[in-house]
Amino acid sequence: MVQKNDKARVAKRAIDEDLMEDAEAVNLAADWADISQGLRKDLGHQLHSQWIKPIQLGSICKESGTLDLFLPTEFSANWVNDRFHDRLQLAWKIMRSDVRKVRISVHPGRRQLPELMLDGGRRPANDADTSVIAVAAGTIGDAGFTSSVGLDPSLTFAAFVTGETNVLAKNAAERMAATEQPQFSPLYLKAATGQGKTHLLHAIGHSYLTAHPRTRIFYCSAERFMVEFVQALKANQMIEFKARLRSFDLLLVDDIQFIIGKASAQEELLYTIDALLAEGKRLVFAADRAPQALDGVEPRLLSRLSMGLVADIQPADIELRRSILESKLTRFAPLDVPDDVIDFLARTITRNVRELVGGLNKLIAYAQLTGQEVSLHLAEEQLTDILSANRRRITIDEIQRTVCQFYRIDRAEMSSKRRARAVVRPRQVAMYLSKVLTPRSYPEIGRKFGGRDHSTVIHAVRLIEDLRKRDADMDGDVRSLLRQLES
Repeated sequence: MVQKNDKARVAKRAIDEDLMEDAEAVNLAADWADISQGLRKDLGHQLHSQWIKPIQLGSICKESGTLDLFLPTEFSANWVNDRFHDRLQLAWKIMRSDVRKVRISVHPGRRQLPELMLDGGRRPANDADTSVIAVAAGTIGDAGFTSSVGLDPSLTFAAFVTGETNVLAKNAAERMAATEQPQFSPLYLKAATGQGKTHLLHAIGHSYLTAHPRTRIFYCSAERFMVEFVQALKANQMIEFKARLRSFDLLLVDDIQFIIGKASAQEELLYTIDALLAEGKRLVFAADRAPQALDGVEPRLLSRLSMGLVADIQPADIELRRSILESKLTRFAPLDVPDDVIDFLARTITRNVRELVGGLNKLIAYAQLTGQEVSLHLAEEQLTDILSANRRRITIDEIQRTVCQFYRIDRAEMSSKRRARAVVRPRQVAMYLSKVLTPRSYPEIGRKFGGRDHSTVIHAVRLIEDLRKRDADMDGDVRSLLRQLES
């Protein structure tokens, strides 16, 4: 019995420590969101997106008061450290008294540079081959190189959930990976952060590699391409770099918006594109903006990037967000996640798919660690940071206007005393949406609807909730209104 109690105490202590660490991480993330927003206003969207947004939070050393900030590459870490270290350190000191110093470096887990596939994944035959491949991969002179395409095994076409907003990009990506020659090349995937463009890049690589096991694939970010180019230039190994780069059958370049400055690197990429296209090779680029909107990129390179097909991935609508969540739930079976929780997450986490899935993962992890059931209350309680970042400020006036247009009634009916069904039901729907989409209390909502009592609003909210479960037409109307208001 004593042993069981000891085990229970150890388990409880482990859970408590995990929750404390999670709470600290949430607080850090909230503080970083405020600091990042301030820097965005000071630096402008372009600089912020390129250098501040990629920063990942580390932990705070309680003894020294040092906060670690991580960037994906040495190049970006040095650049941010040189130009923004003092500003970042001052901002953190103002925000938190326990931060006395900020340290900017490469994430320890990312020091290994992206590597390349040779002949379907075999090791190079000899040391000479190893050095040449390593040049293209950016690991010059690394005799211990092991070939690996660097693709995430979970990012496949089968795992990509398709909806109206991304079907064009998905079909174009599948066509690019197909056995027959594609009708267009290069393929340019444009999407905001977290909407699936990197997923499709990896999926293309996996599918093409399955069809062509001995193919040669080069996958990297545009920033990494620039870093490898500079390293090869300094090592006087440009001939090897060019030869190896142009020997690939499929070139996948992510975050092409970072191909700024370094005219020589841009020129080399331009010549590489021309050489690969001339040989019928396949090229895919991804960026968070259209080719014409890229800053600091010379016109000739812009024309090459846009000469094939530019496939736009729009932000996921509520139906796609719901489908994505439902597809992810298969990993947690037989854990029960109620439909109202899925609907709540899909309706409120709208900025990008990555945050949506992250919110689901955090909620389920918390429930499993604490032994609680997944519920709407738990979601609202534990995802406040994600929810607040995603919540667009929708006003009651906006809701009333949208509902009146939808049901074709006069705006004055929202405050009138008329009891006709054709007026009452839309008014009740508007009250329900006001409670769901705004932080207003029942009395505040009542005042916006002609000074009605809070009990009237409560009745309307409960009635519409019940009708949505029993009446498919009502549920369809509400879903349509939610899509309009949240788009």
